[in-house]
Amino acid sequence: MTDGQGAGPLQGLRVIDAATVIAGPTIGMIMGDFGADVIKVEHPRGDVLRATGHQKAGVGLWFKMANRNKRCVTLNLGSEKGQILFRKMIETTDVLIENFRTGTMEKWGLGWEDLKAINPRLVMVRVTGYGQTGPYKNRPGFGTIAEAFSGFAALTGTPDGPPTLPNFGLADGIAAAYGTFAAMFALYHRDAHQTGEGQYIDLSIYEPLFQVMGPQPLQFDQLGVVQRRYGNRSKNNAPRNTYQTRDGHWVAVSTNAPNIVKRVLTLCGGPEIAEDPRFQTPQGRVEHIDEVDGIVASWIAGHDLDTVLNEFERVEAAIGPAYTIDQIFEDPHYQARGDIVEVEDEDLGTVRMTNAFPYMSATPGSIRHAGARKGQHNEDVFCSEMGLSVAELRILKDEGVV
Repeated sequence: MTDGQGAGPLQGLRVIDAATVIAGPTIGMIMGDFGADVIKVEHPRGDVLRATGHQKAGVGLWFKMANRNKRCVTLNLGSEKGQILFRKMIETTDVLIENFRTGTMEKWGLGWEDLKAINPRLVMVRVTGYGQTGPYKNRPGFGTIAEAFSGFAALTGTPDGPPTLPNFGLADGIAAAYGTFAAMFALYHRDAHQTGEGQYIDLSIYEPLFQVMGPQPLQFDQLGVVQRRYGNRSKNNAPRNTYQTRDGHWVAVSTNAPNIVKRVLTLCGGPEIAEDPRFQTPQGRVEHIDEVDGIVASWIAGHDLDTVLNEFERVEAAIGPAYTIDQIFEDPHYQARGDIVEVEDEDLGTVRMTNAFPYMSATPGSIRHAGARKGQHNEDVFCSEMGLSVAELRILKDEGVV
């Protein structure tokens, strides 16, 4: 949904995104998608994300997406005048997102206790690699480090290969989702319970990923189980893997329900295979996983992608193509769902990016514009809303404050 199609459920909520790169700015992006007035506060030299990843005509594409629906201002929080302006902004702010190293905001006089005294209703989301407490709190941390520290990398890859990292911002994206709902929890407590009190949220990047990895702590505590790399297979069930079709495509198969197991084995091996006593329990199929996997792999390898997908759909078994982005663009389901939308951008013209998820029936999100130019809204925020004159703003720019 693009500009002009609904204000969103967070209309009237004011958010300052003073974070950089991915996790923090993605919290601001999600809130902006659903109607919040999000002000992106960058150092005058700009968020490093502007120069990260693919560029077109000198414009960072990742920044364009992660900072959509935000107004962009520049402000040097390390300067005394910048801190004065920032405190003024906090007076009317509902949510502040920041990801400076632990103790940095306190050093500037902008820590939680300082800002709470200015605006008791403030919700402050503090994103760091390891959190605000603990022996590692001062260590620098990024999504890559969190993916290793959380245990994710040690479980990913083949048994004879190294721990494997994702080549996208997995930990940052999951942390952003947790940060968004934590901020909404805090706002609900403040407003629905009418306490009028804000709070700060201590969001490490590693802990959300650690949680979504499942019951490993419980399994280790009760059984001493240390989960290891197992490739695309599962220790819990079979068949579960990726398989290559005759025409060179890959598909993923999952059989987490007994009736689906029977359908897949009947399709790929016939009724005799499906009724084989060895394959009637998850434990039995895992014990004979090479044989089970071989049956499915052999059948899929003998057919083209379209046939494989159609036959699995016919027998109501779960399968999905392992898409690349060019295939996603052409898929009719993605198109029907409107998962990729066109947005008009002043720098790049018409651009296409992911829609605002999840879909809501009464108050859907919308993408009103892609990431703005550095300092594009300085006059809008500092002059029109905060009372500075254009001449004063120009002086602050010359001094490196904005």
